[in-house]
Parts: sequence; structure tokens; C-alpha cells
Amino acid sequence: MDPEENRRGWAERSGAFSPAYYADIGPNEVSETLATVCQYYAPADAAVLEVGCSSGRHLAHLRDEGFEDLTGIDINADSFEVMADRYPRLAATGTFHTGAIEDVVPEFPDDAFDVVYSVETLQHIHPENARVFEELARVTGDLLITAENEGNSPRRGRTGAEVSCVDDDFPLYHRDWKGVFTGLGLAQLVREPTARDTVRVFRVP
Repeated sequence: MDPEENRRGWAERSGAFSPAYYADIGPNEVSETLATVCQYYAPADAAVLEVGCSSGRHLAHLRDEGFEDLTGIDINADSFEVMADRYPRLAATGTFHTGAIEDVVPEFPDDAFDVVYSVETLQHIHPENARVFEELARVTGDLLITAENEGNSPRRGRTGAEVSCVDDDFPLYHRDWKGVFTGLGLAQLVREPTARDTVRVFRVP
């Protein structure tokens, strides 16, 4: 799958893994972990960015926990229509951008956000667009959090096993997230496996 086909698939997605699909699931274990991390490491007035926010279930949970300076990016414009219906307080008070993160993030200044995080989004970035990881590190003022599906296969991420296909539908790229972001100068503070994902917390030195 080439980069444009990959992006188009997420921009036009309906049904499974769509904004409405995630709104129906609502906040989950990862939402709670994100809130706990932010409450422990970040100030109450932290500027928070979620890349791949979909309809906003994680941001809505952060808002319920007292964080108010919330920004989200999603490539699927339906995300924000669903958000307005399911999470109207978030939709009314947050700042949201429609577009691919590799197009939107470079528009932000250095250290624009105290906290930047992704939940099962970076794993779908095509290798040709991987430079966006540098941009995410650049706009992070303090904490960068990844909650990606790292799986438990001993071959995942190794040569010849860098990508798998989910339900014969879309690719999932397997990366060493610790290596990616420590290689960009961040320090890993936390690694916390959940039922589905591995949460990693990085700090800008």
C-alpha cells in the first residue's frame, strides 16, 4: 500500500475503526493511563495534543479529569461531526485540525505542546512518512506518550516482519518506539503494557 492509498483509507473510513466505532467504545484503560500520566508528570494547565484523535474519547476523558487546553488532529473529517454529537463539551472547547499528521504537525512551532500523545496511530504511518516522528519530537515541550500495539510476537519488528495486515484491510507497521524516540533525544521514563497496547512515556531532557 502506497502512502496516499494508506492515508485515503483512513480519511474515508467508516464502520470498523471509524470515528463512530471508537465513540461507541468510549474511554478505556488507555484513557485512564493517559490521565494518570498527565496528572503525575504534567501541570494542570498543560497544553495537550493528540495525534489521530478520532472522535475524541481519550481527550474527553482528559477533559473530565481537569485538563482544558486540548488539541487534536485527525485525517477523517467525520471525527469532528461525531465528536460534536458524542462529546459536545470537548468539541466546543478544544482546538481541532482535519488532515494527516505529517501535514499538520510541521505547522506548529517548536515546543508548542507540553504533552503530545498517540493511541494506535503512529503504527499506521507509512515508512515514507516516518519523518513526522522528528516533527512530533520537535513540537513536544515536555512529555511524548505512545500507546501503540506492539504485540507479543518475537519476530514483530524484526527484518522481514516490519509490517502486518489487519483483517486483510490496512497495514500495521512494527517499530521499536523506544529506539525511535530515544534516537531523537528523548528519554524513556515509563513502559506500561496494557491488555492491547504498550504505553511508553518519553521526556524531553
